Amino acid sequence: MRTFSFIDLFAGIGGTRLGFEAVGGECVFSSERDRYAQTTYLANHGELPSGDIQEVRLDEIPAHDVLVAGFPCQPFSIAGVSKLNALGRKNGFEHPDQGNLFFSIADILDYHRPRAFLLENVKHLQRHDGGRTYAVIQQTLGALGYHVRAQVLDAGKVVPQHRERIYIVGFREPPDLARFRLTHLHDRRPRLRDILDPEVDRRYTLSDHLWGYLQDYAEKHRARGNGFGFGLADLDGVSRTLSARYYKDGSEILIPQASGNPRRLTPRECGRLMGFPERFAIPVSDTRAYQQFGNSVVVPVVEAVARSVMRALELPLPRAGSYLRSWAPSSPDCPSAAVRPRRSLLATSA
Repeated sequence: MRTFSFIDLFAGIGGTRLGFEAVGGECVFSSERDRYAQTTYLANHGELPSGDIQEVRLDEIPAHDVLVAGFPCQPFSIAGVSKLNALGRKNGFEHPDQGNLFFSIADILDYHRPRAFLLENVKHLQRHDGGRTYAVIQQTLGALGYHVRAQVLDAGKVVPQHRERIYIVGFREPPDLARFRLTHLHDRRPRLRDILDPEVDRRYTLSDHLWGYLQDYAEKHRARGNGFGFGLADLDGVSRTLSARYYKDGSEILIPQASGNPRRLTPRECGRLMGFPERFAIPVSDTRAYQQFGNSVVVPVVEAVARSVMRALELPLPRAGSYLRSWAPSSPDCPSAAVRPRRSLLATSA
């Protein structure tokens, strides 16, 4: 039963959509300009997103209860800022293509006045430009009359990946603070080995040349006192953050093997690492899939935040559940030897 409507901006492959549909939401509009992400979105949601949101008229966007958006984070991320600075380019709000997209969100909020919104971005957003970027965001949202709360959440409590992101939630009417707080994620101590296939194609194993290069690179930086290098994962712990550059060499998350060189995660394993269900279709190349999952949200974390928002809006909620239940062996292509059934990993706090 659908109890509220929402729009999905900068939608990527629809991870945020999955989280909000899980709590009773109906998506009435989506926007994503990357054509490869559009392909994946269409394959999984039966809808081709509109393109560049800056080219969509405000009156073409349907009325909605909740706006959700993971606006582009590269101009604000540590890696993105470093790369842009090295290239002599501007970052943050001064980025020529992505920096002003936040203000497109502000325009939609001002025109449609939804009851609530959720914005997701990298943790570094709070520190970018000495905190001035984040201050502008808060001031803009406050000037629109929204009551704003924000919190950094680490997905490593519910999926085996250390991934900190800031979730900014706003309400048109003051929320009942007795009913609302940004979600607390119960630490279920997830293990990386629980998402791994028992056998994978040899093409995911690093070549002798690449493995030698990564070891030499790490040793060179260790000698200089730097921390740069590959990440050989602890299978009984959580991995480093999956990034959109994973397709290049897989160095941030390497899986040790009983013999020979380590390997990359497969695209399906990356999907599980982000909490996507086993049924989620991957209609693009491995390279595109790595980029798409690395740019996405962790679905069960979004679902948990969405539940908190729904409680604040005093909307009925479906029974507790989680997309991480899809890790249990429930389909022919799910690796039953490697994946164990799990309880819901979402907090149930008010």
